[in-house]
Amino acid sequence: MNRQRASTPSRSPYITRSGWETLNREQDDLWRRRREVVRHLAAAAAEGDRSENAEYIYRKKQLREMDRRIRYLQKRLPELKVVDNHPEGSEQVYFGAWVTLENGDGSEQSLRIVGADEFDPKRNWISVDSPMARALLGRRIDDAVSVRTPAGDVELVILEVHYRMP
Repeated sequence: MNRQRASTPSRSPYITRSGWETLNREQDDLWRRRREVVRHLAAAAAEGDRSENAEYIYRKKQLREMDRRIRYLQKRLPELKVVDNHPEGSEQVYFGAWVTLENGDGSEQSLRIVGADEFDPKRNWISVDSPMARALLGRRIDDAVSVRTPAGDVELVILEVHYRMP
């Protein structure tokens, strides 16, 4: 029986400066919180029978989840390449760009292309590895782009490209 995990698709190593700083802060915060969890775990373990101790079981689970995330961040952070410089006045889409698109029905949508570790749908930040970002990279203002989505192919036109936070 093969116990190896299925390989996950590789993620690009690029990240924005703010994304990298956020991951570093998360790692530092996890280490601080971990000390508290270990202290609470030791207190719960001292109470006796661990098999029926809800506090002990909860803290062990919490510690496992924190350790998993810490291990991931320790492995991922050294692999990341921070992209600080952006083209000035460029009309071409590169990593870190804010892109305004027009859908076929005339509605507009703005999104930002960021690293795989910092995408956030609520903020309209998409991963550089996503099909949408791959279709947009290297394109220019007024280019028509076809993107395959679960709902079918979508035609978009690039209206604006900039590299500053709105």
